[in-house]
Amino acid sequence: MDFLQIALVLVVLLVLAIPMGRYLSRAFALEETRLDRFFGGTERLIYKLCGIRLADMSWKQYAVAVLVSNITMVAIAYLILRLQGVLPANPSGIAAMEPLLSFNTAVSFLTNTNLQHYSGESGLSYLSQMIVIIYLMFTTPATGIAVVMAFMRGLTGKRSIGNYYVDLIRAHTRVLIPLSIIVTLLLVAQGVPQTMEPTATATTITGAEQQIARGPVASLVSIKHLGTNGGGFFGVNSSHPFENPTPLSNLLEILSMFLIPASLPFTFGFMAKSRKQGWIIFGAMGVMFLAFLLLAYFNEMNGNPALERAGLSQTMGSMEGKEVRFGIAQTALFTAVTTAATTGTVNNMHDTLTPLGGLVPLGEMMLNCVFGGDGVGTINILMYAILAVFIAGLMVGRTPEFLGRKIEGREMKLIAIAILVHPLIILAPTAIALATDMGSAGISNPGFHGISQALYEFTSSAANNGSGFEGLGDNTPFWNISTGLVMLFGRYISIIAMLAVAGSLIAKTPVPETMGTLQTDNNVFLVILIATVVIVGALTFLPVLALGPIAEWLTIR
Repeated sequence: MDFLQIALVLVVLLVLAIPMGRYLSRAFALEETRLDRFFGGTERLIYKLCGIRLADMSWKQYAVAVLVSNITMVAIAYLILRLQGVLPANPSGIAAMEPLLSFNTAVSFLTNTNLQHYSGESGLSYLSQMIVIIYLMFTTPATGIAVVMAFMRGLTGKRSIGNYYVDLIRAHTRVLIPLSIIVTLLLVAQGVPQTMEPTATATTITGAEQQIARGPVASLVSIKHLGTNGGGFFGVNSSHPFENPTPLSNLLEILSMFLIPASLPFTFGFMAKSRKQGWIIFGAMGVMFLAFLLLAYFNEMNGNPALERAGLSQTMGSMEGKEVRFGIAQTALFTAVTTAATTGTVNNMHDTLTPLGGLVPLGEMMLNCVFGGDGVGTINILMYAILAVFIAGLMVGRTPEFLGRKIEGREMKLIAIAILVHPLIILAPTAIALATDMGSAGISNPGFHGISQALYEFTSSAANNGSGFEGLGDNTPFWNISTGLVMLFGRYISIIAMLAVAGSLIAKTPVPETMGTLQTDNNVFLVILIATVVIVGALTFLPVLALGPIAEWLTIR
C-alpha cells in the first residue's frame, strides 16, 4: 500500500508536469503567442505604470536588473520587519524584530531560502506575514523562473536571453498568481484558515485558557509550496494541522512544490525543439530522486535500533517526530520532495530522522540539482550537463559541443566557479561553527548528530532550501550573520555565473552536427550525466557525511 501511495503521487505529478512544461515554454516565448492576447492587456498596463522598456537585454544588463530589483526588495522587507511593532495589521501586538534576526529573515526570504530563526505565529505581525513574507514568496521564485528562462534561451540559441522585467512580470501574471489562487481555495476547502481575525482564545475541557494562533494561513501556504519557498506561518510548519490538516492537503502540497521544478526539464525540451533532451534531463533528476526516496523510506520503515533497545516498538517504523495521520510513506515522500525541490517546508521533524534517513535531505541539498527549486535547480542540472559534455569531449579528443555550440574555456571557468562555491560555503562555515564556541554553543547534541545539525544548517542555507534539523539553537548573532551571508552567496554567485554562460553561448555561431558530435539525447548521455553529478558530489561531500550521519548510523547498529 505504501508503494501504491507513492506511485500514484508520482504518476499524477508526471501527468501534470508535461503539459505544464509546454505551457511555460509558450508563456515565456520571445515570439507572440495566444497567451499574449489573454494576459497582454494586464501586463502592458504594468509595464506602463512601472516605466518598463521592453527591449532585449544583454546578460550583463539582465544580471544588473536582477541585483538592483533584489536589493530594493530586501531593503523594503528589512524596514517593515524593524517597524512592525508600530505598523498596522498587528492585532496581537507583536514587537519589532531585532536587527540581526531582521537581516537574516529578509535575506532568507529574498533568496528563496525561507530559513526561519523565529517562530512564525509569535514573531511576525499579519502585515509582515503578508507584505514581507508572502510578497517575497512571489517575487523570489519569479526571479528564479526568469533566470532559468534566460539561461535556456542562451543554450537553445534564441535571438536573445530576453528582458528580466518582462520575465519577472510574466512569472507572476501567467504562473504564480493564477496557480496560488487555485491552491489557496483548495486549501481553505480542506480547513486551512484564511482570516484577519486575531489570535483566538478558547477554554479547554479542564477549564484552562488556550491561545490559538491563526491568520491569512492558506494564502501563505499555497505560494510557499508553489514557489518552492518553504518557511511556515507556524513554527512547526506543515506538521501543524492548520497548515496541513488532511492527507489530501498533504498530497496537494507535495504536488504544488514539485510541479514547476518537474516541468522545467520539459520546458527545456520544448525550447530546444527536442523532447528527448527534456526527457534526458528529467530522467537524470528522476533516477537520483527515486534513489534518495527509497533510501529514506526503507531506513525510516526499518526503525531506529537505539529506540528499539530502549523498549520502544518499531513495528510501524521510526515514528518519532512524525505525524501518525501521514505515516512513514507520506513522511518519506514529503521529506524527499521538499529537499529535492529545495522548498524547505516539512511535515515532520528532520532532526528525528534515522541517520541515513537524515542523509537523504542532506544529500539532495548538497547535489542541489535533483529537480531543485523554481528555476535554479534546472540551471544546476544543465550546468552539470555542460560539464559532462566537456569531460566526454576531452576523453575523445575533440572540442565539446552542446546543442550546436562549442563549450570552451570561458564557459568552463564560469561553471567551475559555480560548482566550487557551493561546497566552499557549506564546508568552511561548518568547520568554523564546530571549532568555535560561537557556533558550537547552539548545537544541542555533542556527538556525530551535532555535526549533522551544523552541516544541515549551512547546507540548507547554501542550497536555498530553508529546512532545518531544528535541534540547533540558531537565533544567535553567529548563526544569523553566517547563514545570512551563505544564503546570499549561494543564490547570486551561481545566478550571475550562469547568466554569463548564457550570454557567451548565445553569441557563438552554431556549428553543424557531425558523426563525431556527442549525442546528448540518448541513454548513454543520461548515464554520463548522472555519473558526473554523483562523482562530483561524492568526492566533495563524502568525508563530511562520513563524520556525521554515516558515523551516527554505525554507532546505533
